[in-house]
Amino acid sequence: MTESELPLGGSRVQRRLAAAAIELFYRQGALATPVRQITEACALTPGALYNHFGSKDELLYVLVRDIHLRLEAEVTAAQEAVAGDPVAELSAIVGAYVTRHADNQGTARVANREYPLLTGAWYDEVVAIRRRLRDRLTDVLAAGNRKDLFRLVGGDDRAAVLTAIPILDMCVHISEWFHERRPLGAEDLRARYVDLALRMAGTRTD
Repeated sequence: MTESELPLGGSRVQRRLAAAAIELFYRQGALATPVRQITEACALTPGALYNHFGSKDELLYVLVRDIHLRLEAEVTAAQEAVAGDPVAELSAIVGAYVTRHADNQGTARVANREYPLLTGAWYDEVVAIRRRLRDRLTDVLAAGNRKDLFRLVGGDDRAAVLTAIPILDMCVHISEWFHERRPLGAEDLRARYVDLALRMAGTRTD
């Protein structure tokens, strides 16, 4: 587990607990992982978790929230670096998604598989981040369509939403199958997924 995959901030012990939880949630799911197993992986007693998190559910929430926030920050930075050009923005957003989900499979799977277990305000907060990410791409597609850079099927703002969803879905699912031992490396993967996204948007080449 690399530093870039761990939650944002927190004490040394919190980050140890977080790293152990990510590994266990990745392998067997949060529901099947008892608190004792997380703390034993850190050579701590079960009570140690409750000194740093209110519950296992709160630990899961912090992990999932921070993984989503890290993705949002990376996507935002990538898009802002090429702001004003919808084709470049679409390429940047997809590139950021592919990199995050190919290079950090453990956290990507935990975030996307386990977030439905959250409840109440915790669930709402994570869903809001996911919607912001979708809306960011939707806005890029709509802007490109208005500038006649894209040919979205349907041609209206609804078409932008219906194009954004499958683009993001295909990027997210990279974490379920990709590893560097396959013939396709991460750099080639990004290039191919960017090309796929541009085709899905109906990028004009004339």
